[in-house]
Order: sequence, then C-alpha cells, then structure tokens
Amino acid sequence: MVVHHAKECACMPHTFDRQESFSRQSLGETNMNTILSPTADPKESLRNIAFDLPGRFPIARWAPIPLRLIVGFGFMEHGFAKLSKGPDAFAAILHALAVSAPHFMAWVTILTELLGGLAILLGAFVSLVSLPMAALLLVAIFTVHLPYGFSSIKLMAVTATGAQFGPPGYETNLLYLACLAALVLGGSGPLAIDGLIRRRRKAST
Repeated sequence: MVVHHAKECACMPHTFDRQESFSRQSLGETNMNTILSPTADPKESLRNIAFDLPGRFPIARWAPIPLRLIVGFGFMEHGFAKLSKGPDAFAAILHALAVSAPHFMAWVTILTELLGGLAILLGAFVSLVSLPMAALLLVAIFTVHLPYGFSSIKLMAVTATGAQFGPPGYETNLLYLACLAALVLGGSGPLAIDGLIRRRRKAST
C-alpha cells in the first residue's frame, strides 16, 4: 500500500503539468475562436487583442526568439568584423581613445562579442553573459557615441557616389541594451539552453 501510494504521488506533478499545459492551450484556442467569431463585436475584439495579447495567443511565448537572433547575430558580426581587420587595428582605436592596455582590451572586446553573441543566440547563460555585453555597450556610448546625439542614422546627403551619413549616435546601443534587459527579465524563451538546464534541474529534484 505504501509503495503504491508513493508511486501515485511521484506521478502527480507530471500529471498536473500536462493538465495545466492542456488547459492553457484550450484556453488560448477558445479565446482566439471567440475573438475571430463573426458575431463578436469588432471593437471589443480589437480591445482584447491590444490589451491581452500574451494571454490569448500562445504564440507570444516565442517573442524572445527574434530578440536573441538579432542581438546574438549583431554582436557576433561586430566581433568578426574586428577580428577580420586584425586585433591590432582595433587596439589602435582603443589607444586613441586613451583606453588602458589597448591590446588586452581589444581581445576582451572581440571575445565578448563573439562568445557573448553565440551564448545569446543559443539562449545559454543569458543573465550572466549580458553583464559584460552591457558593459561594452555602455563604454561605447560614453567614449564614442554620446557627443553625436541620439540618432544612429544621420543622412547628410545623397550624391552620385551614394548616401552620405554623419557620425552615429547612441540609439543602436540603447536598442541592444533594451533587448538584453528584456531577455534577462523575461527569460530566453523556447529553444534555449537555459530552459533545458532548468528542466533538468527540476527533474533531478
């Protein structure tokens, strides 16, 4: 009797998880059908979509995916660009900005962009790798972009050789910081290594 009762208790959490997942899916489908019903009030449907989108459409749980893609790819692209030109070229830029140990900081920056971008792309250790990545963005804002204002795209003129742009401001850096903050606060979403680690920890306990 005791053994049988223990087995039943061990199975209960998994049963509850399946029931909860099914209930959420059913609720989402019911809400969606209600909104898209021909007899539904159009104004009420639009209001429900605008103010209760995550609860009514389960697809909203995939929202972190595009954030991870753009932040991860963006950081890795900047890292590859610095690496392709040679770390010495970027070290010379850091030296002109009066950064101490420019060669060491050049490699730190490149590795942070490459490895941090890859981690964000895979959804791995997002809260941890976001710290050095955010530090790079803040340093870039205060040492390079701040004097040029907010806008990162400043169209100065269009000539026969193409569009001419002015020095970029800190807009793009703020967008990256906002994306990192959203991933840290809201989670890395589906298809993330962080989620896999979290599920394994729960299973082990």
